[in-house]
Amino acid sequence: MAQGIENADHDAEVRCLPMADGGEGTARALVDATGGSMHAVPVHDPLGRPVEGHFGLLADGTTAVVETAEASGLALLEAKKRNPLIASSYGTGELILAAVRSGAKRIIVGLGGSATNDAGAGLLQALGVRLLDGNGNDLKHGGAALADLAAIDISTMDPALKNVSITAACDVTNPLTGPIGASAVFGPQKGASQADVATLDAALAHFAQVIESRLGVAVNDVPGAGAAGGIGAALKGFLDAEFRPGIAIVIEQSGLDAAAQWADVVFTGEGSIDFQTKFGKTPAGVAETAKRHGKPVIAVAGHIGTGIDELHEVGIDAVFGIAPRCRQPQRTAGRRGRQRDPHHRTSRTNPTTEAASQAPSDGPSREGNAGGVSRRGLDDSQASRRLHNCGTSCRGKAVTESISVPWCFRSSVTARDAVRRASQAL
Repeated sequence: MAQGIENADHDAEVRCLPMADGGEGTARALVDATGGSMHAVPVHDPLGRPVEGHFGLLADGTTAVVETAEASGLALLEAKKRNPLIASSYGTGELILAAVRSGAKRIIVGLGGSATNDAGAGLLQALGVRLLDGNGNDLKHGGAALADLAAIDISTMDPALKNVSITAACDVTNPLTGPIGASAVFGPQKGASQADVATLDAALAHFAQVIESRLGVAVNDVPGAGAAGGIGAALKGFLDAEFRPGIAIVIEQSGLDAAAQWADVVFTGEGSIDFQTKFGKTPAGVAETAKRHGKPVIAVAGHIGTGIDELHEVGIDAVFGIAPRCRQPQRTAGRRGRQRDPHHRTSRTNPTTEAASQAPSDGPSREGNAGGVSRRGLDDSQASRRLHNCGTSCRGKAVTESISVPWCFRSSVTARDAVRRASQAL
């Protein structure tokens, strides 16, 4: 995206800001934004096999970022080996413990992309918590084993955790159990059959009951408790985690607010964009920030789904598809009833925000023009025209490769011309 802008306007200055929404890529985005570092740790994958995981340590030296996908992720398992009945989040607990032992006093846990459905039981076991059956034996790993839970012993939890605060970064509000809980909604994509879903939902409900009776903490209906196969419930029940949208955390750490204030136009992107993008996804968070400063927002996506006109509600002015394939233009119910390219929509993925600095001092800033180009003022007929002929003009690969950053730019030309020229280059 940055290269496209620079090709369209050689006088533009572009800033790239890493973005993520709490899922995969969050640790790297925060490390890059703050000048921190990534650390490798030997851990165990969902099936107990040794793998190398990573956590991020931010520049302050006391804030660490752990992603559930790093050690407990779906991508670590071949499709035929995915089994949420026995998959464990133990490796994520190992990463948390390693981060604490490195000196971190605050742990941001990105919830998403997990292969597990054990309500964080494995994570807790890695931290020293004992989950016992009726005979006083430690439970086996996996969500199904929670049906046998009879007692919980937290006296063995690693004492270093007492002075550590936990922030759960997630973009879903699902409860632990029920028709929109962890098992029913996310279990099938992890390999659960309908029978497995019922087994897991009952086991997790039992886990929640034991937590409430033994620890006095009700976790089942906490918004976000069902995130990452129920890891949200464990973080809340045992570590009193604070829940925050992942995109809000990244925006706060990256300096997007200041960059958007300074820029003329903000670009963002995601792999797939549709009506769900407005529910806490990165492009929505980027757009809301930019709109506080009256700046136009352009999004790009590899795939554009249904309901993209709803994204105007969160401040996205135009969306472009970048997949190198042709589609026939179709009419969408856009504002003011304009005919729009089917690729002109709104987006959602791990984006990147790029902001461009003040134009080289050969002329005044055009911030006033940018501020005047509101969502309603964008020249959509120009901004949306360039991709339906596809072919090599799509340049999909180049744009896709840089889609993990939001950006803003300030230019020596008007914001409207910049949007037009940047969209042509993209």
